Amino acid sequence: MAIAATGIANVTYATSKLTAFILETDINQALRRRRMQDRIDALDKHYIVCGLGRVGSNVANELVATDRAFVGIEDAPPAIELFSEKHPKAIALHGDCSDDDILLRAGIKRAAGLFAVTGDDGKNLLITLSAKQLNPDARVVARIHDVRNSEKLKRVGADAIVSPDFTGGMRIASSMLRPAVVSFLDEMLRTDDRLRVEEIVVPAPFGTRSLAEAVPASAGYVVLAVRAGGGWQFNPPADFQLHPGHVLVAMATPEGRRELERVLAA
Repeated sequence: MAIAATGIANVTYATSKLTAFILETDINQALRRRRMQDRIDALDKHYIVCGLGRVGSNVANELVATDRAFVGIEDAPPAIELFSEKHPKAIALHGDCSDDDILLRAGIKRAAGLFAVTGDDGKNLLITLSAKQLNPDARVVARIHDVRNSEKLKRVGADAIVSPDFTGGMRIASSMLRPAVVSFLDEMLRTDDRLRVEEIVVPAPFGTRSLAEAVPASAGYVVLAVRAGGGWQFNPPADFQLHPGHVLVAMATPEGRRELERVLAA
């Protein structure tokens, strides 16, 4: 009887521990998903990176370096694990990037833009089509391998199309023909100051003012040019008149970019 009682007690204990482990695991996963969804729901004017492979990871690196909020989507668990190890604070959803439900979970209706950078041209086309149907105002940048697919992507609404093969060829040629320029750009991307050439649109409520009045001198940014209508004004003078819709091109840190956005919105 003692042996039987001991055996029953052991089986009961093991069963209760196993049940508790299973329930606790499911609860923890549910809580993690809920917390992640709450973080996504709090985002606005963020970016969505569809595909966290080699290209998507580099896109995410740049978004992290310039302090821009984003949500990553990937259907391959190993890619998500690798990405999460590198960016533990970033948000990464597991699912099909072309699925409307996943895009809605990622906040496509509030997103400023989406990167369709999976390794499949057909999937990038579907992602672009779905994103534009859910949020026509979102800017979509799509990756292609076969340049013959460019027109198809344009027809479904892609705002910009990038071929890594073409861009890589141009970069190789530039490294030979203009090495100093390439070296400067590389150094800018690698510097700890996180300097970038940024563009800031002058907002609609902006009252027409001169550049000197609207944009005070700052250590965080340097205005290089202004896109006015269809033309460019390089190295604009202090009395250059800024109007709503003009685009300022500036070399700036992330903090400098935000400062420039604030003074233009004031």
